[in-house]
Amino acid sequence: MPNRLADSTSPYLLQHADNPVDWHPWGEAAFELAKARDVPIFLSVGYSACHWCHVMAHESFENPDVAALMNENFVNVKVDREELPAVDSLYMEATQAMTGHGGWPMSVWLDHERRPWYAGTYFPSRPSHGMPSFTQVLLALTDTWHKERERVGDSAARIMEHLGSRNELLGDATADFVREDIESALHSAIDSLAKSFDPVHGGFGQAPKFPPALVLEFLIRSQSLQKLGVQDFDPRVLEMLEKTCDAMARGGMYDQIGGGFARYSVDATWTVPHFEKMLYDNAQLLSVYAHLYRLTGSELALRVTTQTADFLLREMLTPEGGFAAALDADSIEESSGHSHEGAFYAWTPEQLISTLGIEDGTWVNQLCGVSVAGTFEDGKSVLTLLSDPDDWPRWLDIRNRLLEIRNERPRPGRDDKVVASWNGLAIRALVDAGSICNRQDWLAAATQGALLLAKTHLGADPAYPNRLVRVSRDAKPGLHALGILEDQALVASAFLSLAQITGDDAWRTKAGVLLQDIQDHFQQGSGLADTADDVPPVAQHVTTRQVDPTDNVTPSGWAATLDAALTYSALSNDQELREWAETLIPALIPLVGSHTRFAGWSGSAFTMWLDGPREVALACTEDSEFKKLIALGTSPGLVYAWNSDQPLLQGRQKSSELDTAYVCRGFVCQAPITSIEEFKNSIGVAN
Repeated sequence: MPNRLADSTSPYLLQHADNPVDWHPWGEAAFELAKARDVPIFLSVGYSACHWCHVMAHESFENPDVAALMNENFVNVKVDREELPAVDSLYMEATQAMTGHGGWPMSVWLDHERRPWYAGTYFPSRPSHGMPSFTQVLLALTDTWHKERERVGDSAARIMEHLGSRNELLGDATADFVREDIESALHSAIDSLAKSFDPVHGGFGQAPKFPPALVLEFLIRSQSLQKLGVQDFDPRVLEMLEKTCDAMARGGMYDQIGGGFARYSVDATWTVPHFEKMLYDNAQLLSVYAHLYRLTGSELALRVTTQTADFLLREMLTPEGGFAAALDADSIEESSGHSHEGAFYAWTPEQLISTLGIEDGTWVNQLCGVSVAGTFEDGKSVLTLLSDPDDWPRWLDIRNRLLEIRNERPRPGRDDKVVASWNGLAIRALVDAGSICNRQDWLAAATQGALLLAKTHLGADPAYPNRLVRVSRDAKPGLHALGILEDQALVASAFLSLAQITGDDAWRTKAGVLLQDIQDHFQQGSGLADTADDVPPVAQHVTTRQVDPTDNVTPSGWAATLDAALTYSALSNDQELREWAETLIPALIPLVGSHTRFAGWSGSAFTMWLDGPREVALACTEDSEFKKLIALGTSPGLVYAWNSDQPLLQGRQKSSELDTAYVCRGFVCQAPITSIEEFKNSIGVAN
């Protein structure tokens, strides 16, 4: 019989809908039932592309005997971390405090007041590697609950006292700042990155290596400031940027056949990935490579930009116009009939030769590093492209053939829920790439994605008309999951990108609605919180709402709000919002200077502030050369308007009937510009 997950908007929860475990979704009903039965809550948190989540599900949650034990002694709650990040964040902090590490699947046992008293991650079906079996854990915790309830309560109380440690990252913040503070933080940031930079393989730190998209964007903007003369020249910036982008694009973490990036590399050389493909990675890296191409003219960057955007539209686009959350790492291995990680992507030399013929197969094996020993498992290799082929037409033809052949393999599962913030990143990236590369199809896809967010997500819950719901599926909004700070801010940024490229001021207005909701409900003390003050907290005993000012796989909500507010205020001539945005800066200064790898988006927002923002009003038509050039401007603080009904255009006309640009920076405006060359220099066109 299906359990209570059958109507979920989460493909991850739907994967568990037919488990013999009597799963409940997160909600008050589950906790009331636990009280009535006087049993603890078992909270299991994961996501659809999580390999070890699948393993634990197969080993334990699909086992009738284990399920019977769970159903008898616990109320079992299943959460998709991507739908309810506030739940995941709170209990992950507790798990890390109790065990010293975290990860997914996350397994947490709660009392009736939602306080954690025991936690772990993956538990095997049999004792192994010093770990107890899941059944042993269940039996022991059942015994503890009934025989040592006072100990359970004491443990839960102690853990709750230590939650909220991320808020302490804001403790060194000053109340104010001056320009020199920003400049000093950015200089320190480059020094900090240089210390952890891998000069041989690119990236920062050692294995495993995650794609540092937000840090790379910061480096791009820093390099742009150097070219514009706003920052002093530092050769390390371009070295770290180009080395890392080149190494990632040539390694196995980048899908050389289908485009798009995997979640991370298990080694330091970017050769073997953890194979799931996440929307947030590919959206952010699409922006990075598009911006790198704009800055340097790199053909490799252009190729990756094109292939990644095409991947998003080919494999991640949903029928409703949004973008799916993820593709699984695992798929069915044809020869065995079993699910294996990377089965869709890896090749043996024999497979390539039998598929392509001896001549082409041998050539690809040599070109892409496919060997008998293999770089992955069971003699298989992940294709790399460490050097350019000597015959590009031949490689492109073979690549297309391999893509067609690979598409006949059993495909990885797709998590097709639409996450608001991740779609915001994808929309902004497609606007960036589409405007730089003059791809109208990418811009059209961005617009359709934004229309879905505006129609299906924004105000879907009548009680919160100015707030997004975080997720939807098949155009059905998930009313159980209201948007958090990152959703409001990143979607606002996406709407502002569309307002600029389309000239449609309605997108700026919608962004203003989201930012006003942040001001009304996401403030906490002198700063921000990740959750709103008008929704029930995850747990009653946390004294402050959670806030993580550092970047994770996506920009911190705090930094994303700063970025969106600076952009909106510049486009709207809204000085009050600008002043409010600047109150968010002091808390981020020590993070940018000392924890740069986890504050890339804050650093990027700082470069925007340092550069102005650079407000450009274009008195011209859509087909003007000025309008075409604006997409090529590298100025980190560049915001622009070209349609007469936008605030920046008020009172600004063509000069002597010529297309005219009005460029203002730091509250000081240049004389009207009618010269193409002067305009290029004013916005940092690289070529």
